[in-house]
Amino acid sequence: QVQFVESGGGWVQPGGSLRLSCAASGVTLGYYDIAWFRQAPGKEREGVSCIRGSDRNTRYTNSVRGRFTISRDSAKNTVYLQMNSLKPEDTAVYYCAATRRSLIASQCLVESEYDYWGRGSQVTVSS
Repeated sequence: QVQFVESGGGWVQPGGSLRLSCAASGVTLGYYDIAWFRQAPGKEREGVSCIRGSDRNTRYTNSVRGRFTISRDSAKNTVYLQMNSLKPEDTAVYYCAATRRSLIASQCLVESEYDYWGRGSQVTVSS
């Protein structure tokens, strides 16, 4: 059974850090493109970052570039999202998503390109 489970969310003050994990089971992550999406209250879900399975090429949305880092640990079959210098506007439910297809850059932050989704992890940034 293919499953992706997020963890690592929580509450943090502005300027703080969190690391989200997306643990995969039933698949080998190296064959999948993985992305992190987020959805804030009252807003649409948006793509945050993605990592390509074949070559670990990464991409970030403008609002998090330089603050967030996506990475993959093949031994643990887990993808991480290290989030630094967090801002209140980063508050959202964060989801990991996966697809077996190899996406081009313009596709990798598009929600409809992904076939598998985790249940989400809440991140709250406030003082």
